[in-house]
Amino acid sequence: MKHKTFFWFVLPTSLAMLLFIALPIVSVVMQSVYAPHEQVVIEVDNCDIFGCTKSTMVDQEATGKLRDAEPLGRFVGTDIYVNRSHLAITEISLAWQNSAGMGEFLSEVMNLPFYRALAFTLTYTFVVTPLVLILGFMIAVAVNSIPSVLRGPTIFLSLLPMIITPLIGSLILFWMIDSRGIIGTLIQYLAGDPSLSMKASTPLTWVMLMVYGVWHSAPFAFVVYYAGLQSVPKDTLESAMIDGASRWQQIRYVIIPHLVPLTTFIALMQLMDNFRVFEPIVSFNASAHATSLSYFIYDDLGGETRLLSSAAATSVLTIVGVAVLLTPVLIRTWRDFGRSKT
Repeated sequence: MKHKTFFWFVLPTSLAMLLFIALPIVSVVMQSVYAPHEQVVIEVDNCDIFGCTKSTMVDQEATGKLRDAEPLGRFVGTDIYVNRSHLAITEISLAWQNSAGMGEFLSEVMNLPFYRALAFTLTYTFVVTPLVLILGFMIAVAVNSIPSVLRGPTIFLSLLPMIITPLIGSLILFWMIDSRGIIGTLIQYLAGDPSLSMKASTPLTWVMLMVYGVWHSAPFAFVVYYAGLQSVPKDTLESAMIDGASRWQQIRYVIIPHLVPLTTFIALMQLMDNFRVFEPIVSFNASAHATSLSYFIYDDLGGETRLLSSAAATSVLTIVGVAVLLTPVLIRTWRDFGRSKT
């Protein structure tokens, strides 16, 4: 392809990425190092027939002049990143010095809002992602093995969790695990505890959210793996069968190595998606037991007092976290690509 043709080919995509990805990220980074101006408070005398009293009020004119002079706010550098609501450097240092052991130190750290959200986000990501890969692969192999007449309906049923809107799907599961729902009633029966509530237990809430994450994301992995199975060389499989390879050996030594690039692709997508978990927490109303980094941003942006700078700082830290998670996978992909070229 000629350079000129290639330039016009990638220009629309490059402009879209610049406008909708690069520039918003730059804007968020700038917002994270600026804080809103403090309101100018003045003391005034309120006089009536009974005398004068002093009170304070906001000087709107002076506050407006500050905002006009510095529209972005006052520059605070990395102060927002290291304050108690985020990395909490000072608090962690004090906890390390004053704690009697590692358990007490971790307990103090988990009381900090950012690290509490980070703990759930990482747990959710590292539990849901491999389970999605395993379950999606198992479903794909099973569907590929059934008679062709049954594949259509089976594929349709397997895709239902992905077709349903995430908010609606999580609400359905939320109602099912209620004490009056079918899953909630079954769990109470099996546990022998009529008062058991999944919504009132932090561990059960975490398990519930992860089960939903696997249920919702597995169809994506299934679709990708199922498409990959159609490209497995039949000659290689037939050769393995002739050599006496069992079904498990065919999967282990032929199918899985063939699907490694697709596994890398699914892992990249799932790591990015799971690290931004948000909808289940809102639908399950689980913020009292589980908060993610995305919910942390949502909470800062909600209410009458919108903490835009705090939300921006959390967004930047989330982007950094995603980049750190993706780095090992990208490095492995780059090495594999280099070996394939040689």
